[in-house]
Amino acid sequence: MPSSLGRISRNKPHDSGDNYLDTRRTFKGIADEWMQKNAPKWSGDYLKRIRTHLDKSILPWIGSIPIDEVRATDVLNVLRKTEARGAIETAHKLRSICGQVLRYAVANALIGSDPSRDLRGALAPVVTKHRATITEPKRVGELLRAIEGFHGTYVVHAAMKMTPYVFVRPGELRKAEWSEIDLEADEWRIPAEKMKMGVTHIVPLASQVVEILRDLREFTGSGRYVFPSIRSAHRPMSDGAVNVALRRLGYEKDEICAHGFRGMASTILHEQGWSTDVIERQLAHQEGNEVKRSYNHARHLPERRKMMQDWADYLDALRDGAEVIPLHGKAPMHNR
Repeated sequence: MPSSLGRISRNKPHDSGDNYLDTRRTFKGIADEWMQKNAPKWSGDYLKRIRTHLDKSILPWIGSIPIDEVRATDVLNVLRKTEARGAIETAHKLRSICGQVLRYAVANALIGSDPSRDLRGALAPVVTKHRATITEPKRVGELLRAIEGFHGTYVVHAAMKMTPYVFVRPGELRKAEWSEIDLEADEWRIPAEKMKMGVTHIVPLASQVVEILRDLREFTGSGRYVFPSIRSAHRPMSDGAVNVALRRLGYEKDEICAHGFRGMASTILHEQGWSTDVIERQLAHQEGNEVKRSYNHARHLPERRKMMQDWADYLDALRDGAEVIPLHGKAPMHNR
C-alpha cells in the first residue's frame, strides 16, 4: 500500500518538491527525464511549448504523485480543467504529453502500463479549423497585387512578397538568417532546431525570391536576421508582422493569414497535378517512417526545384492578370 497517497491532494495544486517524496520517481521527475532524452531532436520552440504545458497545466496537479501511483482519473482531472475553459485542442495536447511521459515510464520498467490509454474518447472531439486562405486564381491575383502595392516598412514588405513564393511557416520565415541562405546555389537551408519536425529543411529559391533577397541584403545583410525587428537588429521581426500588414491591406483574418499561404500552395499545386510526395516534402510535413524522416531533407529535390520556380512564375502571372496555363498540370487552369 503506497505510504504517500494520503498526503497528496489530487484536487488542488501541490508542491512537486515535497521532501517526503523521491522526486526522481514522481511524474515530474520522469517528465523531466523524458524531456531531457528528447530535447536534442526537438526544435527550440517545440521544447518551450512542451515545457510550458507541463509547468502550467500538468505538473501543478500531478507532478508530485509517484509515477506508479498515477491513475487515469488523475490525468482526466488535469484534462477536464483545460477542457472546461473551452481549450479542447489544448486538452488533447495535454493528454498526448501525459501519455508520452507514462509510456516512457513503461519503457523503463517503472510502471506496467499507461493508464492514460483508457481515456480515449473521454474528451470532446477537436473541431478541425483550417487556416484561412484564398485559392481561387482571380482572388489570388488580387491579393498579390495588393501585396505589391503595400505601403509599410521595407523589411515587412519584402517578407510579404516572399511569403507566397516559399510558403514556409511564418515562424520559419521571420527567423530566417543570412547564414542559412546561399544565393549562388538558390537555396535556403533551415536548420533542424528551427523546424517543427526537427529535420533540416531545404527551400529551393525561385529567381523571384533570389531577386527579393539580393535587394534586401543591401539593407539587412550586415546583421544576423534577414527580416530584423524595427526595434532591434538583434531580434527577428515580430511574429504578427505579416498578419498585421494583411489587415492593413483590408484582408480579414477569416479571409487570409500568414499561415494560409501554405494552404494556398498545397491546394493549387495539387489541382495542377504535382505529386503529393513532392508537395508534402516541400511543406515539411511529418513522414511516418523515422528513418525516412531523418534523411528526407533532400528527397525529391530536383522536382521540388522545378515546382518552386513554376509556382513563382504562376503567381507572377496571376498578379499581372495574364491567362495562366500550368506547365505541370493535368488540365489548363485559367485566370477568370
